[in-house]
Amino acid sequence: MELTDVLYEKVDGIAKITINRPQVYNAFRAKTIEELIWTFRDAWDDNRIGVVTLTGSGEKAFCVGGDQKEKGNEGGYDYSGGLGGGIGLEVENLHQTIRNIPKPVIASVNGFAIGGGHVLHVICDLTIAADTAKFGQSGPKVGSYDAGFGSAYLARIVGEKKAREIWYLCEQYTAEECKDMGLVNKVVPANQLAEATDEWARKILEKSPTALKMLKYSFNADSANIQGISQLSMGSLAMFYNTPESEEGKNAFLEKRSVDFQKFRK
Repeated sequence: MELTDVLYEKVDGIAKITINRPQVYNAFRAKTIEELIWTFRDAWDDNRIGVVTLTGSGEKAFCVGGDQKEKGNEGGYDYSGGLGGGIGLEVENLHQTIRNIPKPVIASVNGFAIGGGHVLHVICDLTIAADTAKFGQSGPKVGSYDAGFGSAYLARIVGEKKAREIWYLCEQYTAEECKDMGLVNKVVPANQLAEATDEWARKILEKSPTALKMLKYSFNADSANIQGISQLSMGSLAMFYNTPESEEGKNAFLEKRSVDFQKFRK
């Protein structure tokens, strides 16, 4: 596959995947998701690869979720030759690929991990963050949500009360705050992030690949039922994107004005 939105390299058993849209804070469009799925599956099929790392280009952002400028006027995301059905993004497929690849995945969070980008790091097996990174959800602010892994699995990590706070208030949290709540494994100075990620990846490569695979399957088994919830979530989201309420969130964001959801409470 010819990659335009994602950088991909294999180095000494490590598959390094980088979202490469720094001009939009590494927000993803349909093609970005397609390329991420392809790279993860390529790493899955390569027996020489024992661990995968995921990060974003530049110093500002890991990923800030779906690119609002790509959201179509009639719901979904515009993409020539689209990816079929739903919201026009194979996000659910990407989430399942990251969870099911039988190799540990490390999120290397170099900046903002917001919205759908926050969900990506939540799903990864481990997260190492720069001390300058910021985390949070934005869906309810822009007329969107992730009622699957992005919320149900998040609650298993940080607890019900904290997960509800993260989604209901849409505030941002520092890397240290996320480490305290169990959402981040390690925090390092920004200029040491790549080195720290490689160090953990090399430590993983020293371990039995079969043992790691079976452990990942075991960890996933306890939350496997969320897959069904995720399917319902994405189906409902596709319908929600066609409503004036969702459009208000998108338009306010693009027009850089205050959102007015109050009119939908009448």
